[in-house]
Amino acid sequence: MLFLCISTVFSGMPKKAEAAGDPLGIQAEATILLDVNTGKILYQKNIDTVLGVASMTKMMTEYIVLESIKNKKITWNQKVKINHYVHQMSDESTGLSNVGLTEGEEYTVDELYKAMAIHSGNGAAVALAELVSGSEKNFVNLMNKKAAELGLKDYKFVNASGLNNTDLLGKYPAGSATDENLMSARATAKLAYHLITDFPEALEISKIANLKFRDKKLPYKNFNWMLPSLIHGYEGVDGLKTGHTDLAGYCFTATAERNGQRYITVVMKAKTQDSRFTETRKILDYAFGNFTNEEIVKKHYQDKGHKSLSVIKGKEDKVKIYSKDAINMVVKSGEKANYQPVLVLDKKKLNKNGELTAPIKKGEKVGYLTLKPKNGANMNFLYEDGNKKVTVDVVAENSVEKANWFVLMMRGIGGFFGDLFGGISSTVKGWF
Repeated sequence: MLFLCISTVFSGMPKKAEAAGDPLGIQAEATILLDVNTGKILYQKNIDTVLGVASMTKMMTEYIVLESIKNKKITWNQKVKINHYVHQMSDESTGLSNVGLTEGEEYTVDELYKAMAIHSGNGAAVALAELVSGSEKNFVNLMNKKAAELGLKDYKFVNASGLNNTDLLGKYPAGSATDENLMSARATAKLAYHLITDFPEALEISKIANLKFRDKKLPYKNFNWMLPSLIHGYEGVDGLKTGHTDLAGYCFTATAERNGQRYITVVMKAKTQDSRFTETRKILDYAFGNFTNEEIVKKHYQDKGHKSLSVIKGKEDKVKIYSKDAINMVVKSGEKANYQPVLVLDKKKLNKNGELTAPIKKGEKVGYLTLKPKNGANMNFLYEDGNKKVTVDVVAENSVEKANWFVLMMRGIGGFFGDLFGGISSTVKGWF
């Protein structure tokens, strides 16, 4: 099981937030704005500060359940019999978010997943964890393992629901009696990013505003009040997960899409239930109002200094090269001209003189093209290799066949006499 390599986290306490400038004046401990297409970070505040995540934890539970379905370990129609502990955990009278589950009754994975993803059902989360791993303890081990695989880095999972362990009726699966799940805003954004890109079907459920569950007379409301039909409705919002505990404060991971452009935002430790939505609105307004997806480099772009490469042993002595595709990236309005293309040739395919060797196939990769800010600043991505999202292959425009032996021999002879004549000429010139 992988935990945070931070001493304060091992003791169950989040590390102190670092002071950071915040041009939007967001009233929350940590925030992040992410372009989903490239993973480019467009805005941030204290994104590596480790904080409580409360029910945003359930995004990890959702991820593992969806992965288990994909791998045919479980199915949507599979029935789960509710045991006494899960029944107690789903008690709606506790004041915790729950959909009441009856002891001894069977519910499908589909029903439990919707109860967890829409109404943040804690009992449903535990039932699914037990189904996937046999026990919630085993599932927590899996959560931490999966977090490492996804590269979250800053995290600590001690239960499947996101509650403080004190709320688990004395049966907490990991950590101490007062422990709680922890992540940074960066790690939370990574989890959300993987959830909706690896399993886009998750959004088909997270966007449901009201859950009709069995014979319940009234529907269960989605706690994401920024869904378009709810009180803080915002155009394009279709996910993702809220959370609240005393330690975590009020949290919200949102995602919204307009005209094919999708963003993810995370707000951690906002002051009130409503402010997590009003602060998210500020960030989304900033995103949709100030950023656009631009074609920075057109398809078949040719670098001015390398429109072609020399070729040896070929029927032609040069081959044109260009970018296979265009490079598109979300940029702040008016800043498109601040980025320049950078050509990187594959040294393994070039000899010491920078030449290719025939044969060369049309479309063969000879390098790549990426972007670089003209002011020398680094572009900030969710992952260290994020530049790959704004990188395209540079390929040969045409094929160059290898010249036959006779042509190569004649070239060699011509070259020999050419060098010889050149040497004699130089010598003669030296006499005068």
